[in-house]
This record gives sequence, C-alpha cells and structure tokens, in this order.
Amino acid sequence: MDSFHGPPTRATLETEIHTAVKTTALLAVAALVILGNSFLLAADRGALVREAVIYLSPDASSSKLGNVERGREVVLLQKSRNWLHVEALLGSARTPDPAFVEDEEREGKTVSGWILDAGVVWASTPNGDRILFGAAADSEEEASRRHGRRGAAQDALRLYHRVYDVFPTAPLSGEALYRAADIKWQIEKSDVMSRPSAREKENYLRAGIDEEAMKRVMKKFPGTKWAELAAFHLLDNKLCGDWQGSPKCPEKESEVYEKYAKEHPQSPAAPEALYNAASRQAALIEIYKTQEQLKKSGEARNRALALAQQLASQYPQSGWSSRGQTLLFLVQQGVPTYGNAVQ
Repeated sequence: MDSFHGPPTRATLETEIHTAVKTTALLAVAALVILGNSFLLAADRGALVREAVIYLSPDASSSKLGNVERGREVVLLQKSRNWLHVEALLGSARTPDPAFVEDEEREGKTVSGWILDAGVVWASTPNGDRILFGAAADSEEEASRRHGRRGAAQDALRLYHRVYDVFPTAPLSGEALYRAADIKWQIEKSDVMSRPSAREKENYLRAGIDEEAMKRVMKKFPGTKWAELAAFHLLDNKLCGDWQGSPKCPEKESEVYEKYAKEHPQSPAAPEALYNAASRQAALIEIYKTQEQLKKSGEARNRALALAQQLASQYPQSGWSSRGQTLLFLVQQGVPTYGNAVQ
C-alpha cells in the first residue's frame, strides 16, 4: 500500500519554484546563445575595394584600431548612419606578404570596430563580382609597374579570391580563383628559383612550389580552361634545374610537356607545351652529339621536326606556332639551338 506524505510544505514549494525559475532562465540563455550564433552565421559578409581605417567607435576622431587592406573580408555586425560596425582581419606587420598565407587567420588578428560605409561590396551589391574583379585587375596592373603601390600584388590576390568567396556561382568566379592562384604561384616560383637549390639538376633537390591553390581551381572548376591552365602550372615542379649537359633532363621534360599537350588538347597552354617539348628534342640533338650518340641525335632531330610541325598544323593561330616555325627552320638547317656551338 502506497504511503501518503501529505501536502507539500512551504519550504518544498519554494524550492520547486526556485528550481523551475532557474531552469527557465538557463533555457532562455541557451536560446539566446543559439539565436546569437545563428545571427552571426547569417551575418552579411563583404569585401573592401579600398583601404579603410577601422575606429574604436563611429567617429573619425576616436582611436584608430588599424588599417584594413583591399580585399579583406568584413563581417557586418551593426549599422549606424554612415558607419558600419564590422569584424575584420588585420594583416600582421611582421608578415611581408600576408596574402600569400593560405589560411589568413594565421597571419593577422581579427578586430571589431567601425569603418565608414563606403567601398564595401556585399553579396547583394549589383554587379558585385565584376566590381571586385575590376578592382583586382587594377591592383594587378599596379603591381606590374616599376614604382607601383606597395602591396598591390597582395591586394590583387585577395580581391580575386573574394570574387570566388562572395560570388561562388558568378561567371567570373573560376577565372578569379585561377588568377589568385596564379599570382601566388608566380611569387612562390620566383622565390624558389632564386635559391641555390634551383641550380641542382634534379627537381626533388629544391623546394617545390605549393600546389594547393592550383589544385583547388582544378577541383572547383573541372573541365574549364582555368583548370587546364592550373594543371599546366603544376608541371613547373617536375622540371629540372640546371641540365648540366645531361640528356636525362630534356628527355624527361619533353615527355612531360608532350603528355600534357596530348591530354589537354583544348587548353590555352597546349601550344606552349608542344613548343617546349619540341625545343627539348632540339636541344638533345647537340647533347647526344657531345656524347657521340649519333643515332639518338638523329632520332631527336626527327622528333623535334615532328613536334614543331604538329604545333604549326594543330594551332596555326597561336603565337607559339610562329616560334615553332622558327625552331623548325633552325633544325632543318642544322643550326644548333642548345649550347655554345657556333658554325
């Protein structure tokens, strides 16, 4: 038989009420946290096409927290008249080329502050992808000038990448991601080839160029000319340094380029690949002669002629076709194209 404890005491009721209130409060806090996180996830994200000063408060006379460079992502937290309360990443002064770090969060610090509501491209901005792309192209041109703006190459890289980040399905997205990868590749290639290890014969004896950005283009935009061009860049890591008069390097490089041209016949880089393959075979003509391998020298001559003729017939409108015609003429005339031989 169940025991009967009688009605609850006043103390028991107070305890239960206190527990219920506490539980309700905790649930309310949890709901606010979830709502807040959802708001942040849905917050507007944009990119700057100008360099902006970020202030402590929406007042130009307030303390400056730093400068936000072109192409940096900003997350909108709040608006106040002609000011924007944003979260932005500031580049590290200790990093000379912050844009070339793959993970931007590693090379700077995120700050919250106020910037003027000008020069920010949002996902909702009409023609926003074209605006970012145009700003990137301007910065890239600036970087090519002898006395261009300091950091313009980094600006261009970030701006191109923001086209893909903010407008991933836009028509310019694939080209923008490739151009960002190309800038990064060229900078890293210049650095790698300036080191003493670049003069080593074998490619594995030097530092390789980071392939992640190019492989991302190939993964995100397969079958496009941007993926084809990215694949062509990757060949740089397979090339020798100084041939040192050995036939092994031009043999290998000719094979690499010929294989690319065969597998990517529609690539804008296919004519260049064929020319490079032909020029390696032309070099082998003289290299084999120095080693008294006349049979192989003759075979290299025939292969160089065949590749140059293929280039002229398959890609007649390419500038590389004209260079191929020159190479074809020299080989037919028996003029050395490699080494210091003078007739």
